[in-house]
Amino acid sequence: MLLTITYSGTNATDLGFLLHKNPERPQVFDLSHGRAYVFYTEANEKKCTAALLLDINPLELARGKEGSKAGGLFDYVNDRPYVSSSFMSSAISRVFGTAMAGRCDMRQELADSALGLAASLSMLPCRGDTAMLERVFIPLGYDLEFTSSILDERNPGWGDSKYLNLKLSGTLRLRDMLSHLHLLIPVFDRQKHYWVGKEEVGKLLRHGEGWLDSHPEKEFIASRYFNSRRSLVRMAMDRLDNGESGAVEAGDEGAAPKRPSLNSRRLEAVLMALKESGARSVVDIGCGEGSLLKLLAGEKMFVKIAGMDVSRAALERASQGLNLEGLPDKGKGRFLLFQSSLTYRDDRLSGYDAAAVVEVIEHLDLNRLCTFERVLFAEARPGTVVLTTPNTEYNENYKNLTAGNMRHGDHRFEWGRERFRAWGDKVARTYGYTVIYENIGDGDETHATPTQMGVFTRCG
Repeated sequence: MLLTITYSGTNATDLGFLLHKNPERPQVFDLSHGRAYVFYTEANEKKCTAALLLDINPLELARGKEGSKAGGLFDYVNDRPYVSSSFMSSAISRVFGTAMAGRCDMRQELADSALGLAASLSMLPCRGDTAMLERVFIPLGYDLEFTSSILDERNPGWGDSKYLNLKLSGTLRLRDMLSHLHLLIPVFDRQKHYWVGKEEVGKLLRHGEGWLDSHPEKEFIASRYFNSRRSLVRMAMDRLDNGESGAVEAGDEGAAPKRPSLNSRRLEAVLMALKESGARSVVDIGCGEGSLLKLLAGEKMFVKIAGMDVSRAALERASQGLNLEGLPDKGKGRFLLFQSSLTYRDDRLSGYDAAAVVEVIEHLDLNRLCTFERVLFAEARPGTVVLTTPNTEYNENYKNLTAGNMRHGDHRFEWGRERFRAWGDKVARTYGYTVIYENIGDGDETHATPTQMGVFTRCG
């Protein structure tokens, strides 16, 4: 499956800066079920085209039984390796995440500008309903072109294929186009590779912020996005009508919602990032008493879950919280809890698709941070690292903190946004990762939010 993005204008090769992908160097990204390739088909001063190509491994799909409710033939005979599906949506988030966030330190003024852009998608499943394309994309200001073909040239009576090639063009910011594609491709895909649950409401609202609430077909989009699950559609529509965005809290859908704690929102954001990465195995580094482990355990997509902590007592409580002793042997085999240190090489950290490091690094002495970097990013080297840390700028909003004090007595440091991003960018450059940043929690324009998160994705 193939996505191309074309920028036509002055100094068109600046598209490389906006996408954070060098036109002169193809890049490869490991996915949970294959690989993604980024390359440029043309790059000159007037026109520049970047291509995102997915190579989905059918054997990995069969092993994971992606998209299947009861196993069987679908796991081995399906269209997943060939169509623009939810896999493409996830790949956009992973590969172009920084661009989708609107960040471009080298050309920020360009990232904030409306540009002449075009995007082409191959093999979008549309089931012959081209009117659906118009309902979804024209209100966003796009000009549409699409081509289809007959299903079988030897049997023209079978009619047209349900797949078509789509081209969108318009004048808009690159971040908006990427957000549109990321959110709307799953609207056309009825066989999503991830579980559609309550947390997807937060994802819909987050990526639809600024345009979905005013879209005349927002309820239609939500219905398709959630595979017609009415409870989720109602939840999303209520929050859109109330001007809300962000994470969804758990609980009784019919009751008045309780405001989730910062820790709940933090863990939910980490869980969402791990799910969007497509990881099948996750290690929680510095897992404590297992709050994140319990959330991971509730997601069937994670077939291997590990927790590491320096405290044996915390690991024992994590084991009790997961009820590992009460699980059958097959269930126990899904989990591994082990004692180790963040600053010593440990082979047990290797072999995982993703690692979570939640509110951990600030407990390290700064002179040990470089050792932690090597242990995680150079030696364990997971495909995705989701890392959170406090934002010290927000501390002014805590009345019980005096100037210069930190939120916890064991914190060795707390960083502001600029310092955290400088560190994250350095780590990404040094160890061959890309990184995007997100803010977590309620905030304000001056101090941002109390928690900041970096999602690191390993390059090929």
